[in-house]
Amino acid sequence: MKKYLLFVLISFLTQTNLSFSLQAQTVKKDFQYTNQLTTSTDSLIHQAARTYLSNTARLGLSVGIYHNNETITYHYGSTQQEKQVLPTNKTIYEIGSISKTFTGTLLAQAVKDKKLKLEDDVRMYLDGDYPNLAYQGQPIRVGHLVSHISGLPNFLPDNPGLFQTTSSDSLPFVLSRILNNYSKQDFLNDLHNVKLDTIPGYKFRYSNSSPQLLKYILERVYQKSFADLLKIYLLQPLKMKHTTSRYKEVKVKHLAKGYNSKGNFMPYIPENLDAAGGIFSTIPDMLQYLKFHLDETNEVVALSHQVTTGDINQYAIGLNWQETITSKKQKKIWQSGGTFGFSSYAVIYPELAIAIVLLTNQADNTAQTELGHIADKIVNNMIKL
Repeated sequence: MKKYLLFVLISFLTQTNLSFSLQAQTVKKDFQYTNQLTTSTDSLIHQAARTYLSNTARLGLSVGIYHNNETITYHYGSTQQEKQVLPTNKTIYEIGSISKTFTGTLLAQAVKDKKLKLEDDVRMYLDGDYPNLAYQGQPIRVGHLVSHISGLPNFLPDNPGLFQTTSSDSLPFVLSRILNNYSKQDFLNDLHNVKLDTIPGYKFRYSNSSPQLLKYILERVYQKSFADLLKIYLLQPLKMKHTTSRYKEVKVKHLAKGYNSKGNFMPYIPENLDAAGGIFSTIPDMLQYLKFHLDETNEVVALSHQVTTGDINQYAIGLNWQETITSKKQKKIWQSGGTFGFSSYAVIYPELAIAIVLLTNQADNTAQTELGHIADKIVNNMIKL
């Protein structure tokens, strides 16, 4: 079940010399922290970063940790191939499928605001007739759109043949061109042609079109754009000044370049995939977001972590969050992401007040998994304190 945004695209950096100068690789000036936290994590993180970047398919890596009001960030490698530019707290990355958790959080806000319910038939919020969005009388419900059990295809337009007939090197550019010219009306027109093959809510099928449909539903019930909803309910309250779903709002001078496993520069994610994987952010902003999600006394946060499918004692999905109870009986909530040229991983442990985020400007088949392993090592080390 653990598949991620655009993972099907990442079957495709050689890199120049990496800088590991100790005076530059850790950015500390913006944060308050104790020596205990830094001493216990520095050597582990430096070694993990060296190991990760020793793979010549890797270029840059940024790491952020929050624990009990203490925050620290680390930066390694480079934001581009052309010259050595060390990432900083201002470096902007694509966060891929972690964007889905923002969409899920907005859904939780909408439920709190009584704009809709998780059990609502999605057709309540669509103009026109969509008999195809039900199977044997059972409709796709709003809650199905945040847990990959809606039955909707991975992408709309639904063109599996494109992945079979287009080379891996060309596919990101072909998809980018198609999706950059794909309108909301195109999406809704193609939605009429979807054919469900099972009752919604039971079968896992990874779907980027589901959060996109949810985006249009949220825009309808609030009468505001997705980008504006992000600003009103998340970005402004959490002071995430460098996070956006609109490329035109990105400070390009701080934007990392993304690459595939062959070192080829990749296109940025099309804006109409914003709700599924198109958010840009920085390490400090993401730590603000994860800190918010540590507080499960907050009604919106608690609802966004509510299990929609699976068993949390083994593996479950909340509102676009993946969840489990660890062997040490602690709740672990995470999501990873991958775009054409970026990989990411974010995890929180509410009982431990720990949040970790890792962002990179390269995508390959193992990057997301390895980022998750680094996060696990950091947490295990912190628990021993």
